[in-house]
Amino acid sequence: MGSLLLGLGSALWLGILTSISPCPMATNIAAISFIAKRLGHPRRVMLSGLLYTAGRMCAYVVLAFLIIAGALSIPQLSTFLQTYMNKLLGPILILVGMYLLGLIKINLPGLNLAQKMQERGEKGGIWTAALLGGVFAVSFCPTSAALFFGGLIPLSIEHGSRLLVPSLYGVGTGLPVVVFAVLIAFGAQSLGQAFKKLTQFELWARRITGIIFICAGIYFTLTHIFGIF
Repeated sequence: MGSLLLGLGSALWLGILTSISPCPMATNIAAISFIAKRLGHPRRVMLSGLLYTAGRMCAYVVLAFLIIAGALSIPQLSTFLQTYMNKLLGPILILVGMYLLGLIKINLPGLNLAQKMQERGEKGGIWTAALLGGVFAVSFCPTSAALFFGGLIPLSIEHGSRLLVPSLYGVGTGLPVVVFAVLIAFGAQSLGQAFKKLTQFELWARRITGIIFICAGIYFTLTHIFGIF
């Protein structure tokens, strides 16, 4: 039970860290601001922010569910994961931690689909926000890809959770977006101040998470591969 609660808390934190990472955070603010310019009313801005958040959350949950369900439904792969997941988790966590600390780099191609959808968002109405959120969610940048594929997916497989763990990750990605929707609705000045503070917080949160990942990865490696503990 304690292990599951730790896994659920980790999924929520990974979602928050994904949302406040530089690339997703800039995309979130740009998308909501983009749509908000055409609405002109705080209540509708808030609604667009909630719909955008729901689109992101649904996209992450569906993608994670399909990946995990597919992996666990194949007998040979399911047996392999159940047998070796603990051994694989250690090196995976170490690599993700090294990336979060800037010790290794990941390069991904340009996100042309996200850019095209943002251009369409300017012409669309309030419901376009949900579609925009879904598209931006799966248009991974290096940081969000590392956290999603290197952090959430192994965590979900480890706990055998096809829905609950990914859902909490989706909730985590949505929380900062809702906050920014409120700030956008009630003033650009407060948005600028919040963005500056959140950027500083994200830097330290990413470093601390990277260190925790490396420490946890070393522990899993020593325990499940070398049998030391």
